[in-house]
Amino acid sequence: MKALGLLSGGLDSTLAVKLILDRGVEVQAINFVTPFCLCRKGGCGAAEAAKAFNIPLKMVSAGADYLRVVRNPKFGYGKNLNPCLDCRIFMLKKAKKYAKEIGAEFIFTGEVLGQRPMSQHRAALDLIEREAGLEGKILRPLSGKLLPKTEAEEKGFVDREALRDIRGRSRKPQIEMTKEFNITNYPCPAGGCLLTDRGFANKLKDLFKHKKRVTVKEVNLLKVGRHFRLGENKIIVGRNEAENKILLQSREKSDFVFEVSNCGSPTTILRGPKSREAIETAAGLTAFHSDKKAGDVLVNFGKDSLGHKITVTVPTSAQVAALRL
Repeated sequence: MKALGLLSGGLDSTLAVKLILDRGVEVQAINFVTPFCLCRKGGCGAAEAAKAFNIPLKMVSAGADYLRVVRNPKFGYGKNLNPCLDCRIFMLKKAKKYAKEIGAEFIFTGEVLGQRPMSQHRAALDLIEREAGLEGKILRPLSGKLLPKTEAEEKGFVDREALRDIRGRSRKPQIEMTKEFNITNYPCPAGGCLLTDRGFANKLKDLFKHKKRVTVKEVNLLKVGRHFRLGENKIIVGRNEAENKILLQSREKSDFVFEVSNCGSPTTILRGPKSREAIETAAGLTAFHSDKKAGDVLVNFGKDSLGHKITVTVPTSAQVAALRL
C-alpha cells in the first residue's frame, strides 16, 4: 500500500513519516513552498528529510492561486495576516489530487491536536477535512489516538495502537520520539510563517491595497530592505550590500534608483509616479540612511543610469518614521 505525507521538513512531519514507514507502508511526500516560510531556505529541510528516509518528494511552489487565497480567505485571518484554515485547505486539496495521481491509499500529516490555536483544535481539523473533501481520510499519526478512526485504520492499513496521543504546544514528547527513532538532525522544530509577523503583514496589506494583481516576485521583495509609502509611490531602501544588489536585480524598468556618492550609501528604488515630491522623498530617505547623517546631501538618481542629481536636506527621524511601513 502507498500513502502520501505532507512533509514540511520540520520535527512533527518528520516523525509522522517515520511512524508510517515503520508500519511497512510505502510513503511518498509532498512539500509546499510558499513565499512566507521563515526558514533559511525554501522547503524547510523537506528535501533533506526525504533523502534521509529514501522516499520520493514532490515540491509544489504555491503561486498566484495561493496568493489569491491569502488575499481573500474564506475563513478569515489569525492575529495578523495568516489565513491558517484556508492555507491548510488549499494544500490538502492539492495533496488530494496528487494522491490520486500516484495511487496513494491515504494522506497523513504531522499535525498535533491543540498545537496551533487557529488550525489544529478539533473543530478546525474537522472543518478543514470537510472543505478539502477529505472527511475521515486524513491520518494524523502523532495525535491519532485522540482523534476518531480514519479510513486508513478502518481498512487495516495502519494499526491504531501504533499511533501516538500527543496534544498541545509542548515539543517534549516529540523530542523523546527523536531519541526513540534515533533521529538526530531535524531542522525547524517549530516552523514559522511570515504572515504571523506584524511588520511583514503590514507591508503585505499595503501591497494588496495598492495593487489589484500581486506576484510572488513582489511578495519576495517585501523581505528586502526598508519599505516606505508616499501616496501611490513605494520606496525601498537597502540595508546592506547584499540587499542593495537584490534591489538592483529586482527593479522594474520604470523604477528610479538613488544613491549617495563618495560615502557608504544604500541603494534605493522609487516605484510609481515620478513627481517632484516623490523624487525628493526618495532622495531624502537615501540620504538619511547613508553615512552622511545631517545637512544637505547630494544624491544621484535615474532610471537607466544615475545621471541626475538632487540636493536634499536629511529628514528627521520623525519624518522617516511617518513614511515607514
